[in-house]
Amino acid sequence: MGATDEGQGAVRARRSVLYMPGANERALEKAQALPADGLILDLEDAVAPDAKEAARERVAAAVASGAYGRREVTIRVNGPGTPWFADDLRAAAQAGPDAVVVPKVESAQTVREVERRLEEAGAPDHTAIWAMVETPRAMLDARAVAGASERLTVLVMGTNDLAKELHAAHVPGRAPLLTGLSLALLAAREAGKAILDGVFNDVRDLAGFEAECVQGQQFGFDGKTLIHPSQLEPCNRVFAPAEAEVARARKIIDAFEAAGREGRGVVTVDGRMVENLHVEEARRVLALAAAVAGAQE
Repeated sequence: MGATDEGQGAVRARRSVLYMPGANERALEKAQALPADGLILDLEDAVAPDAKEAARERVAAAVASGAYGRREVTIRVNGPGTPWFADDLRAAAQAGPDAVVVPKVESAQTVREVERRLEEAGAPDHTAIWAMVETPRAMLDARAVAGASERLTVLVMGTNDLAKELHAAHVPGRAPLLTGLSLALLAAREAGKAILDGVFNDVRDLAGFEAECVQGQQFGFDGKTLIHPSQLEPCNRVFAPAEAEVARARKIIDAFEAAGREGRGVVTVDGRMVENLHVEEARRVLALAAAVAGAQE
């Protein structure tokens, strides 16, 4: 289910986060009406080198327009070590998106460097850092990356690059990637950060895509990054709490609160014992359901 605590108990729906090419003005306009919880306006892979500067200006203007409503709007900059990195960060800081998505993050030092550059460029407090973890080193150092800064709120899996670095095949079930996915999830949860699953490449295979969404939701990812609008509906559905899940969450909370009023120490719901951890999870489910409903308004 797609949410994040971000250390303060707040829950935000991040079921679906769609990459949009920063060089394509029509795509940026179309994104204003798409039912995505979040958008990544991309200056990196989706933009040719000779179009980088124009895309930067177009994306900054799109963010500043305020035309995306409740959607979480982020900018993916070009990675550290590229000739566009510094200018991208400066422009993003001035545009003030919800977050700056940084590719190829492999260390806490990189996170702190991004944070320093954003603050020097005058980034508002609400502009977070989303760190893409997509290499073996990033998997092994994910704990340090996740805990490097309070401004970092989300880890984003770069599964295509990870598969490339591992010389791994893209196969149903993603067995070659499961260790890396698990390490990143552990790191995110320890640090109280959100984490988004990587993309699914075959936009024609909606059954395979939905199966991967289910896998990611079962693992505990907050949502999934997407490459095509056709992937939005199944992704939003899978990562939202089902009606039965919401009803059970309410039942657990009601039973627990009733037991407290009556001085009973043992609580059961449908024959199963209920403890504090179950109540906490039930409250998270209800908070996420409320966040999803708000995102759909």
